Parts: sequence; C-alpha cells; structure tokens
Amino acid sequence: MTPQTLCRALLRAATTAVLFTGTPALAAAPKQVPQYTIEDFLATTNMNGANFSPDGTKILVNSDATGVFNAYAVRVAGGEPKQLTTSTTNAITARAYFPNDERFLYASDQGGNELTHLFVQAIDGTSQDITPGTELKADFVGWAHDKKSFFITTNERDKRYFDLYEVEPEHFGRTLVLQNDEGYDVAAISRDKRWLALGKIVTDHDTNVYLYDRDTKAAKLITEHTGEESWQAQDFAPDGKSLYLTTDHESEFAHLVKYDVASNAIEDVEKPAWDVQNAYFSHSGRYLVVGVNADARTDLHVYDATTKRPVRLPKLPAGDITALRISDDDKKMAFYLNGSRSPSNLYVCDLGGGDAKQLTQNLSPKIDPEALVEAKVVRFKSFDGVEIPGILYTPQQAQGGSKLAALVSVHGGPGGQSRVGYSALTQYLVNHGYVVYAINNRGSSGYGKTFFKLDDRKHGESDLDDCVASKKMLIDTGAVDPNRIGIMGGSYGGYMVLAALAYRPQEFAIGVDLFGVANWLRTLESIPSWWESERKALYAEIGDPTTDSEYLKRISPLFHAKDIQKPLLVLQGANDPRVLQVESDEIVAAVKANGVAVQYIVFPDEGHGFRNKKNQQQGYKAVLDFCDTYLGAIANVDRR
Repeated sequence: MTPQTLCRALLRAATTAVLFTGTPALAAAPKQVPQYTIEDFLATTNMNGANFSPDGTKILVNSDATGVFNAYAVRVAGGEPKQLTTSTTNAITARAYFPNDERFLYASDQGGNELTHLFVQAIDGTSQDITPGTELKADFVGWAHDKKSFFITTNERDKRYFDLYEVEPEHFGRTLVLQNDEGYDVAAISRDKRWLALGKIVTDHDTNVYLYDRDTKAAKLITEHTGEESWQAQDFAPDGKSLYLTTDHESEFAHLVKYDVASNAIEDVEKPAWDVQNAYFSHSGRYLVVGVNADARTDLHVYDATTKRPVRLPKLPAGDITALRISDDDKKMAFYLNGSRSPSNLYVCDLGGGDAKQLTQNLSPKIDPEALVEAKVVRFKSFDGVEIPGILYTPQQAQGGSKLAALVSVHGGPGGQSRVGYSALTQYLVNHGYVVYAINNRGSSGYGKTFFKLDDRKHGESDLDDCVASKKMLIDTGAVDPNRIGIMGGSYGGYMVLAALAYRPQEFAIGVDLFGVANWLRTLESIPSWWESERKALYAEIGDPTTDSEYLKRISPLFHAKDIQKPLLVLQGANDPRVLQVESDEIVAAVKANGVAVQYIVFPDEGHGFRNKKNQQQGYKAVLDFCDTYLGAIANVDRR
C-alpha cells in the first residue's frame, strides 16, 4: 500500500449502502415521534465558511441566524457568535479577513440576481463597495501568499468573461493581471505570483488546463488529449515547481496528479475508488488536504506534504466533514461536521493532538435529533438494469407496517448529486410522515464518467425513467402506498417534475416544482451573459436552440402541458437569472387551462433558490400543505 492510500477518511457518514432487492422486516408497532412545525425547523441555523483571523483567535463565518445570511465571528475559545454585518434583505457571504487587522471582504448581490459585488467592511463597521458599477459580477479569488495584495475577477469590461486583477489592500487600486478573452476560469495562482492555472470548458465531460506565464504573457495548454477527458487545476506546490490537478484520464473517476512545470511530466499522487473533488496546501505548505466524494459524502485526507504520511487527527463524531481550514501558523484546524440529523456545526482542533471542540450548536433547541431520521444510501436496478443510487429517508412512523406516501426528490444540475447531510425541508417532510428518496438518476456526478454521460441528449427521457423505476423500490420496502407517490425537485429537478407530469402523466400523484425549466428554448437562449464560457457545454449536453429547436420543443414540458393531469405546486424567485419567472408563469397558466389544481408562489426578493428564512417558511409550509391536501402522508395525523 502506498503512502497516498494510507490515510482514509477522517470519518464516514453514519449511512448504510444497500442494493435494494426485497422487503425489509418492519418493527411490530409504529413509533410515536413528536412532530415539529416549519418554524421549529427554521429555528435551526445554517452556517458555512471558515476563515481564521490574523491572530488565530476568531473564525469568520456566514450564518442565517437572523433569517438573512450575515457575517459573524466565532471565537476559537468558545462563546456566542458575534454578528458583524446587519443586512435584513440581501444575503452576505464573508470571504476573508485582511492579514493584519480584522477588516474583511464579503460578497453580496441584490435579491438573488447573482450580480455579486465585493465589499470591504472596516473596523468601525462601515462598508465600501470596491467593485462599483451596474450589471457587473465580481468575485474574490484569494490573498497573495505574501499577503501584500489580493486577487479578484470582474466582468465589467466584457459581460461574457471575467478578467483577473491584483488589488492593493489600502486604497484598493487595481492592476490588470489577465485580460480574459478566451473564457478561462482562474483556478490557482502560484505563491510567487508568476504562474496562473487557467481552466477552460469544452463540454461537461471535456475540460483543459492552461499554464499562463505572467513574465511572457503566454498561455500554454498542458493537458492536451484526444477524446473527452476532464482536467481541473487544484493548487500549485509551495515551491511553484509543480501544479496539482485532478483528471479522469484513463479512469472512470477523477484522481490527483502532479504536473512538473519544467519537464511537463505528470505523475499520479492519489487514485481512490471515487472522485477526488479538491486538493490544496496549507499556507505554510506543510500539509496537503485532499477531499474525496465517496458515495455521496466527503472523505477528507490530511497528509504531511513532505513525507506523504497521513496526519493523526482527533476522534470525531459520525458525520460529514466539510470546509476544512488550517490556520496560517499550522496550529489549528477548523471544519464543519454535518449529519442527517444535525446541520453543519463548526469545530476546531489542535493539529498537535487533543480533542476536537464544538463551537456551535445549530440545531433548533426545540427539536430532538432522535425524532429525526438517519439517511441510508440505497441502490436499485432501473428499467434497463443500470444501478441507480440515492438517499432514502424513512419516517419512524413506518415501523409497524404503516403505508405512507412518498416523494421522489430530484437534484438540480442536470449533473448535480444528492448527498448525505442535513436538509430542513427533507426532515420536515419526513417528520410529518413522508418517505423521501433523493435519487441520483443517470447523469448525476460522483459515480464515474460513464454514468455521468448517460443522460446526454436524453433529458426527460432515460433519466426520468429512472425516477419512475424508483417507485418499485419504494413500494417494495413495504412502507409506501403505491398510489401515493409524488415527485419533487428544484432547478433541473424542477424540470424533471414538469417532465414527469407531462410525459408520464399517470406515474406520480403530484408534482412539486421549485423554479424548474419549462421551456428549454427560452432558457438556453437567455442564459446569463457571464455563463458564456459554459454556453457551448450546455448546448452540447442539452441542445443548441439554433439547430435543435424541434428536439428542445419535444423535451420542453410547456409544449406538452395539455397532458398534465395531476396537481402541481410551483415556487419561483422573481429575480432568478437562470430560470426566468416567465417559465413558471407560462407553465402554471397552461396547467390551469387543463382544469388541474395548481398552486403558485412567487418570491419577489429571491433568485435561483430561497435564501431568506421568511421565504423558506412560506415555501416549505406550502409544500407540506400541498402534499397533505393532494397526497396525504398517513391517515389521522395530528399536526401542531
């Protein structure tokens, strides 16, 4: 066994992988569990991001404790998080502290329109937009290794592409580093600032990496290949002599390799049985962190970068570790731990040993985690024998043979992935008696490149047939009523809901569509300008509106809405730049014309997804009420 394979996961999610072939034994009597309101579930705090302060005593995070995401500081020693920003409308995403004081950078858009600007919040709490202008989108790339400048991207020059700038941290003067006329993505910057690793998309399955030399102003393709291969830059080695990349070259899964800048030689670093999803060095270069997408959860490996030996870490509770950050002095490590019955909580530990310390308790104190359910990874054979994975949530009320209603939940993408972890909406529905199966239909990421390609130019067809085939698995559990199975999803998953009701009109009892595509022609013609580098990839996978219009009409539910017969709920953000509100307006009108029951809610201050708790409260409650009205989880349920 090589040193690269010695370090396994820090921990594994408390899930069981099952290939479903029969009916499980159920307990003798149904279990009585308390049922919680949506207000109870949304009293839970969502938190993300982790950036150590210059003195290492605080961690900069994002939290929606007030109902809107704001920046907070969490003390490493413990105590209540301190709120740093006070937005009551637009979500704020903290990006990084300044290196020598507690100023920090954050990003924010307007009502979910995704036109993010970058702001600096000063010590006195005042903020300055350092990327002013209209109709532009900016992002923070990172601090230079010497901490004397930082890098940003903006599309203010050309709405299609993002130029790279270096910014001095006192007056925020900029120097253009890369005028990006080729649709590159800036993936990594060497510590001496000479080299840029640039990604370029050909299709969803075919990507390249270029090495840009700031001295010569030239970009060199370093991943030349034939056929379709995915190459992604991860991080430069501390000495700048090599670049770490992930690739599925001659492999089903993405593995970690090292490219030598001088010789162009490439050698394997780590090749697990799943996709390596990211890799990076700590600030000092002492540690290499590698994340592996292992069956819908993350395995994290931490190595000594010199010896390649795994770092001994403290024993941790069961769950999924995300957003691991090592302090600049290599003394501490911060990370989030997430489980099916617990949202992400922030932890910190000493790299020199000792126990991990939990800094937050984000689950609502009103909720007993024992009343929630643990996720189970379940696979089944689809209509053509292809094995389909997914995440099954079975209510505790199912014990004793109760027949419950179920929802097949479809992720976004189309190449997304349903993952093990806490979901307020899922647990809310399951707590109220609904079985939920978060399917990873063909075309989902994380299961190899062959599986990922299986839905190309077959959207709303074979991937939809996977959703239909999952019904048999649900029925065979013995817990699900065959006549009360609905389908739910957001974004591409919302499209799948509409496709299911239009093209398989008798298969699902209801549909719950969250901002789903109804008309592929319009969606592909109106994609945001800043998606220009991905436009051809979308056309290659789904269809080109200029040459494939008839095909796109065939797979667009709007043009087949006359066949929709089952009740439909639609939730939409008015500011959504990806799936325009008119998509939902038109499908709702068309289904109403059939005399079918339709409910429609538009949130005026949301975009592609619902970030503010007041909207989540209204939307999620509407989902449960709709399911209760037209599906019914279980008879005689007493709801609070």
